[in-house]
Amino acid sequence: MVEARWNGSVIAKSDDTVIVEGNHYFPANAVDQSVLRPSNTTSICPWKGTAQYYSLHVDDADDSDAAWYYSDPRPEAKWTCPAQMERHLLSVARFVRTAAGWCS
Repeated sequence: MVEARWNGSVIAKSDDTVIVEGNHYFPANAVDQSVLRPSNTTSICPWKGTAQYYSLHVDDADDSDAAWYYSDPRPEAKWTCPAQMERHLLSVARFVRTAAGWCS
């Protein structure tokens, strides 16, 4: 089980993450949607496409642009990843804990 925590709260938990470039992508239904706030930030990865961001909001604390996803990943990313990336949301690695411990 992979778990993402921030500010003392579990923000995502799943046995079905996809690891891309060392980052865990969680299925959207494994993420606590109540802690996500849409952001206007985007970035472009040459092979994954355009990332759209969310900020986290937990107990009156905010972490800007802490999670991102690819709503329309490029074909190269779909081929490389074992699951469709558009169905997975990425939580930044500093929040992720696996059975072996915190990811760095």
